[in-house]
Amino acid sequence: MKRVAIGVHLRRDDIEPLAAAVPAGDVFFSAVEVADDQPLGDRELLLRVAQVRAALLERATFIAVRYGYTFAQEVEARHLARWKETLETNRGNVEMTLKVAATSPRARPDRHAFTSGADYLRALQEATQAAAADPRFRAETERLIIPHAVRHRWIHRDEKSLELAALVAREGVDAVRAAGEQLRRACPEVPFLLSGPWPLEVFADADHE
Repeated sequence: MKRVAIGVHLRRDDIEPLAAAVPAGDVFFSAVEVADDQPLGDRELLLRVAQVRAALLERATFIAVRYGYTFAQEVEARHLARWKETLETNRGNVEMTLKVAATSPRARPDRHAFTSGADYLRALQEATQAAAADPRFRAETERLIIPHAVRHRWIHRDEKSLELAALVAREGVDAVRAAGEQLRRACPEVPFLLSGPWPLEVFADADHE
């Protein structure tokens, strides 16, 4: 039997009995037990993890763990002090995301056109960073969505889209959804996806501080 981690939590009772609680310093990992011969890509397992993840988020905010991280009994974890501080600071907050297609996306560079891996990665980063949303849509997004956010960040995920990550108080989620409907009416020609609430991810990452 192996365990697949779901998230990092401040308290054991934020996890149990919905999932197994694995201590790591002053925080806890939530995990689900999986048979050794069950593939991590198994549909039943993916659905079970998604259901447990949603139930855990309803109970308390946690830091998301990349799917596929497994461990048997003991957990080696870095940045425990930072995780604990993040969870204490954001216990009442969740993340929401808004994804919109870039107006003039660049083509993804062809790996075979580069003799150097470093040159290819630079070209890929340039193509990704060049992605931009319609200026009016971005202005309306910042007018309608940002006032409901504790913090926000525009992120270039790939060369075809742009994403707004917003840290939102739990009680402000419905207001953000309502603002999303206002945005849809204000910019009907721009398709976008507003989703959440999600566990902490962008705002648990030191690289985004």
